[in-house]
Amino acid sequence: MSATATITNISCYQFAELSGLKEMRARLLERCKCLGLKGTILLSTEGINMFVAGVRENVDTLVDELRAIPGLEPLKPKYSESTDQPFRRMLVRIKKEIIAFGVEGIEPAKYTSPRLEPKVLKQWLDEGRPIILYDTRNDYEVKLGTFKGAVVAGIDTFRDFPEAVRQLPPDMKKAEVVSFCTGGIRCEKAAPFMEREGFEHVWQLEGGILKYFEECGSAHYEGECFVFDQRVGVDPGLHETASSQCFACQTPLSAEEQADPRYVEHVSCPYCFKTTEQQQQENLEQRHAALRKAVTPLPGSVPYDQTRPLNVPEACDHLTILNCLCHVMPHIPREEWLAVCEAGRIVTDDRTIVPADQIVRAGERYLHLKPAQREPDVNADIRVLFEDEAIIVLNKPAPLPVHVGGRFNRNTLQYILNTVWHPLKPRSVHRLDANTTGVTALCKTRHFASMVQPQFEQGEVEKVYLARVKGHPSQDEFACEAPISSEAGKLGGRSVDPDGQPARTEFRVLRRDADGTALLEARPLTGRTNQIRIHLWHLGFPIVGDAAYLPNGEIGETQTLAVGDPPLCLHAQRISFTHPLTKERVTFSAEPPEWAA
Repeated sequence: MSATATITNISCYQFAELSGLKEMRARLLERCKCLGLKGTILLSTEGINMFVAGVRENVDTLVDELRAIPGLEPLKPKYSESTDQPFRRMLVRIKKEIIAFGVEGIEPAKYTSPRLEPKVLKQWLDEGRPIILYDTRNDYEVKLGTFKGAVVAGIDTFRDFPEAVRQLPPDMKKAEVVSFCTGGIRCEKAAPFMEREGFEHVWQLEGGILKYFEECGSAHYEGECFVFDQRVGVDPGLHETASSQCFACQTPLSAEEQADPRYVEHVSCPYCFKTTEQQQQENLEQRHAALRKAVTPLPGSVPYDQTRPLNVPEACDHLTILNCLCHVMPHIPREEWLAVCEAGRIVTDDRTIVPADQIVRAGERYLHLKPAQREPDVNADIRVLFEDEAIIVLNKPAPLPVHVGGRFNRNTLQYILNTVWHPLKPRSVHRLDANTTGVTALCKTRHFASMVQPQFEQGEVEKVYLARVKGHPSQDEFACEAPISSEAGKLGGRSVDPDGQPARTEFRVLRRDADGTALLEARPLTGRTNQIRIHLWHLGFPIVGDAAYLPNGEIGETQTLAVGDPPLCLHAQRISFTHPLTKERVTFSAEPPEWAA
């Protein structure tokens, strides 16, 4: 250890049934301040999780006092040292969970999976024992390093872990799996969850990567370990590394990446550098080339085996699986569901066939197997209007669903964007119907989405649409404030409902044409599902090409149009909002389609 290292860092957790959290919080905060300690302590009824740094003697005093609390006697801190205090202040917080997971029934204080000591793992790896190392950490952590040959969860947050596990190959359930994370706390929940999902031999690495470093060094590990303080990364000797973290986008950066001319401290890094206008244009051309490659052929046009989950709702408790299916998806005839059951395509997670008359319980999960699926064609001529380190703005074609649903899984905007922007998963911050064209905005990370999406919810975003309608409104400017139902009806449609959600749309007539149609400008001031279409339908001016909201006042039989059908004449022409980084008002427009010319 360096002679100049004076700060002792500890990280530790303990699952235990705790009570009196408010009093404990006040006492610990005052005690840590008296001891000159800084860091974060999380308290919950399920236990404690902490990262604290200070003078070794005072750190040890805190640990001794914590071990005097019933349930925290086994507390085992992991120690490392640094030349500087890695934390700015001392925080003690009360949380629902000390590590956010969001899955009911996983309680490490009562049960957790068997632990594997680091030296035993090293011995297994030295011997070439056939095990699977499963990295349960987030993608940005894995970027700095992981075990050689490890399977990576590929998640943004730990709450995404359950779905990542469900995507693992079925044959992995028979293998010996060693889960690992930074200090072990996530595996206390991850490993039992994997067992519950049918994995037969799951271990958790005792103490995580940090304890492995402490006892085994760098053997079988490549790179550094990301830590959640200002040190960013530590090497297998538990020394602070030269790695840093971008102030703008929070990406961990190696020494080589910090030497990149695009890295400007507190401004940008190679991953979020603001390019020149020429470079931006080159980037757009590259994006369009990648988009064309991703949709040639359309991803859903190649037959594939699809698995759709079915979670039994409370209303279906003690029903047969057949009646449950009919309840959850009533638009599909009972005869079709019966045929699906008889074909053995409703199964459990371990692929046990479920007969049609099997009684199900609320909360259970089943799978609907759909072999050799081929999805309907879509219009995938997606155009990128703007992209920077925070947002992506597109001109969406139609028909093209944005999200997975119904007949569409891979032929969706989200699936295509996930392919092109991998490993990022662009997040939609507002809705456009499958049959609606025009400008749509997405954010590159959850962090940026959390700054843009509330603007839509709070009515701070200006949205302007073009719509061609049947009929000639008598007024040049008018508005509709009819409330819209909150519950979906036939084919997911909505309707005007006196007890529904408040809604307001303002309209302006741009042109009245001789064919009996009119071109309108629509400004929705609220964001209800299908709002513009429903309001015009309610006023007696249905949108041309709308196959759902028909002129006779009925709901049609078509949700997503087919390629080649007459288009829905609704186009998102312009959108304005506050940019999450610059905090300036930005406006983006999409060229009107032919029907609006």
